[in-house]
Amino acid sequence: MTPPGPVGTPIRLTAAVLAAIAVLTVALLGAGIAQAGTGELRIPAAGTTTLLRMFVLVGLAVHLGELAGVRLARQGPQPRRWSASAALLGAAASAALLLLFAAVSGLGLTTVYGMREGRLLLVTANAFALAALCAASRRPALALLPLAVVIGAEALRAHPEAYSPAVGVTLTVVHLTAGSLWFGSLLYVLRTMRLRRGGREVLVRYARLAACLFAALVVTGTFSTLRRLPLDVVLATAYGRVMLAKLALIGLASMLALTARRRMLRGGNAETPARIELGVLVAVVLVSAVLTVVPDPHWLSPA
Repeated sequence: MTPPGPVGTPIRLTAAVLAAIAVLTVALLGAGIAQAGTGELRIPAAGTTTLLRMFVLVGLAVHLGELAGVRLARQGPQPRRWSASAALLGAAASAALLLLFAAVSGLGLTTVYGMREGRLLLVTANAFALAALCAASRRPALALLPLAVVIGAEALRAHPEAYSPAVGVTLTVVHLTAGSLWFGSLLYVLRTMRLRRGGREVLVRYARLAACLFAALVVTGTFSTLRRLPLDVVLATAYGRVMLAKLALIGLASMLALTARRRMLRGGNAETPARIELGVLVAVVLVSAVLTVVPDPHWLSPA
């Protein structure tokens, strides 16, 4: 445990700086490292795209998780809302992706707006902006509708294939929603517990939700992987390598969640493993962003 007071503050600051450097390094270099030796074509501006996609995922998760976390927290002091800032982060990242797409493709913005990728990014940016307005209003729950549009647009972007696109889009919608809620609501719950200097009942309610979210992630993730990743090219493609890393991180996060649950049932300190779980989920979000950038391996299968 980090020492309290003036000694603990520099340690926490150093840890935060090192974590930020690690995230930035993986975001900028992750796709290239994963593609080493695969013979796949390099993706232009892969590092910048990964970083911006990570901001999109974080903005969605923080906002959506906060809406769920408020219901889990119920009565009592609640931490300051981050939802408006998260939505603005998502809007800015989506707009930056649109500009990056235009720069990399060498096309004008008016031309990019008419393309599928450009239209989806424009829809995502506008939906995030609307969600930010809802978050700043007296009825922040109205942001659920534009956030649903964000999830739908991201699912459509991730599944442009001609074969059974409805199945892929549906799986991604459920997977992205469950993953965002797992990360975002845990963040809000831990912030609430820190504010209340306890609040074990909030963690208990979150644990029940997390069990359902984990089940949804496993089912949809398994089916999505089987659809998109031929087993004969798992280790030979960047997508397969990144997917294995993501599966390992999700497995670690699930073990930490189970550890927190066991301690909670025994009346022990469940907050420490839950905080480590949150850190692992940050890594899951980062790896998921890398996964959206590397080439789709489906065409490589001889079948």
